[in-house]
Amino acid sequence: MSWEKQERYGCQVNHSGEVITSDQQPPLLLVKGGHVYTPQDQGELDILTCDERILKIAPRIDPPPGIAVKIVDARKKLVIPGLIDLHVHLLGGGGEGGFGTRMPEISLKTILEAGVTSVVGCLGTDDVTRRLESLLAKALQLRDEGISAYIYTGSYHVPPPTITGSIRKDIALIDPIVGVGELAISDHRCSQPTFEEFVRIAAEARTGGMIGGKAGLVHLHVGNGEKRLSLLIKTVKETEIPIGQFLPTHVNRTAELFEHALEFARMGGNIDLTAGSAALAFGLDTTSALEMISKENINLDQITLSSDSNGSMPIFNSRGQLVRLAVGQISVLPKALRSLHASGMPLDQALCPFTANPASRLGLARRKGRLEPGMDADIILLDSTNLEIDTVIARGKLMLPV
Repeated sequence: MSWEKQERYGCQVNHSGEVITSDQQPPLLLVKGGHVYTPQDQGELDILTCDERILKIAPRIDPPPGIAVKIVDARKKLVIPGLIDLHVHLLGGGGEGGFGTRMPEISLKTILEAGVTSVVGCLGTDDVTRRLESLLAKALQLRDEGISAYIYTGSYHVPPPTITGSIRKDIALIDPIVGVGELAISDHRCSQPTFEEFVRIAAEARTGGMIGGKAGLVHLHVGNGEKRLSLLIKTVKETEIPIGQFLPTHVNRTAELFEHALEFARMGGNIDLTAGSAALAFGLDTTSALEMISKENINLDQITLSSDSNGSMPIFNSRGQLVRLAVGQISVLPKALRSLHASGMPLDQALCPFTANPASRLGLARRKGRLEPGMDADIILLDSTNLEIDTVIARGKLMLPV
């Protein structure tokens, strides 16, 4: 009999799809009977995982005899890829109103309860009391605890703080670093970068990504300034740096900024919406924003949603004085997903900005964002009636319920 060995998963599968393993293998995990979205709607399927990867997806998978298998009953549940949040202040953000306005760091429990299995951490305004080394350590801690975690080098400011002394080296040589950000533009809190400074940072990120085999993403915080995305659009028009290298976020902050973001999207650019309540810092809720995007015939593949979790959401008056402050919550992501579905968007479409699209932006599409054999076993079970989080599996390990 011919066998094809799956070295990465620590298992073996023959051409008939039968599984063999040894006593030294980690237990298999079998998700049975759920309605699977990959994110495309695939109907009722079973999913077999081994170690950290998906091994097999089929209408019926029986547990291999004589091997320890953890069975997860997914009947009457929806099975989706783990959510990816590409903008989280893992150490806490804030501080614009003094030390008393520093936000707390995020916990693993909070991340898992939101159905998020992959996060990307960033610094914000405060790169004085918060350090990239600490952000990296937090990401590595979350990896040890069982989820996937990455970070951006840099912060709001120019020159961006780095670990090695170089954006290019940080991205190329430090495994969890996938890009630079959140670099601030059009904001009274930013360093007011010149065109030349901005282009140099983007070029460094691109080259570092090419050397390290990563996205080298330039993740941009966009504030309330009147120039909005002008610096970004000028860069795309006047340099050779590809438009896909950039991802501006918070673009639903105001109606004027959102219109400028739609112009950028019509050029072929990707944009990131901040999920959350319009009563906080962001003026256009994600459901309304996506409805407008749909009317513009902009490809949904260009859109991602992130939480800005544990960052501060400050409201400033016309004189730049802080008048109100709220804390970003990662729980806005599953709430936004439920809202999109409730508005009439099919679930397979609604899932993409939370799963496959951010995986693509981050250069992780070979491992994240979809449920397919060979992909990371990041699997969420939802209640089929209300889409509430029921079960979380991260890297093949059952994380919730405990």
